[in-house]
Amino acid sequence: MAVVFSGVQPSGTLTLGNYLGAIKHFVDYQEEEESYFCIVNQHAITVPQDPKQLRDNTRSLAALYLAVGLDPKKTTLFVQSEVAEHAQLAWVMQTISYVGELERMTQFKEKAQNRGESIPAGLLTYPPLMAADMLLYKTTDVPVGDDQKQHIEITRDLAGRFNHRFGELFPLPKMRTPKVGARIMSLQDPTKKMSKSDANQNATIRLLDSEKDILKKLKRAQTDSDNTIRFDKENKPGVSNLLAIHSLCTGKTTEQLEQEYMGKGYGHLKVDTAEAVIEILRPIQARYNELISTSELDLILDEGAAKAREVASRTMKEVEHAMGLRR
Repeated sequence: MAVVFSGVQPSGTLTLGNYLGAIKHFVDYQEEEESYFCIVNQHAITVPQDPKQLRDNTRSLAALYLAVGLDPKKTTLFVQSEVAEHAQLAWVMQTISYVGELERMTQFKEKAQNRGESIPAGLLTYPPLMAADMLLYKTTDVPVGDDQKQHIEITRDLAGRFNHRFGELFPLPKMRTPKVGARIMSLQDPTKKMSKSDANQNATIRLLDSEKDILKKLKRAQTDSDNTIRFDKENKPGVSNLLAIHSLCTGKTTEQLEQEYMGKGYGHLKVDTAEAVIEILRPIQARYNELISTSELDLILDEGAAKAREVASRTMKEVEHAMGLRR
């Protein structure tokens, strides 16, 4: 059986891109495979965080995970910092990592670029922690977008390096990328991925946005002057992004949508796409509001952490035994 692991930082409300590109598919994974969905709050502290905001974001993200359809009876949902083995295995992974390969990581170079000489060591050693997240559960499949390919590659390198030195213990995780919608793009710059950290509020639809805001953002979405609705990522990135969103929200293919909007203007496409987005987010927001302030959410996270610790502690014992760290 495949083992699926995914971790999302609690650094802001999930976006429509997060949902359509990855989280929507989590519901399917839990039906057939052993799955772990982790709120990776220790990754979040590689940059400064307000403690109260971090706690609130962690709770909000957990509620959203459940609101989109994750079932704690079928999957393991937990908070990273509540399973100490993540930090323990991260240290082990650091000891077999090379500074050069960590410095070559694109994410490190981008985040360190504007920090001058005050670069936290955690930014450099982020990949070993990410590797530990996956390897603790002997993950085989990681549902991520193309932008995470480098992190999967270094995780595979570290797992292979450990296995070579200390004996076969870890499978080499592989990416599982949806064929369609893996990268939902910014509404204001459709050549860039939609991001929850985008300073332009009109660029990103968040899962908790109001219906009014969703409509406003999509009406302002960047297109082009051609006024022909067709799916062509290279020459019509804005229109293609709207068609991809519409397709993923309604189940219609982009070819069907091209036929449906033949002879119509971009205004029709934008309004109809907004209505499709609102329709799929309405039940998610309703379930989120039911959960966010209840003890049910805490109970689910407590039980998830206990389930995760049981597996993680078993793996750490195997690691320590293989390395000679246990008597």
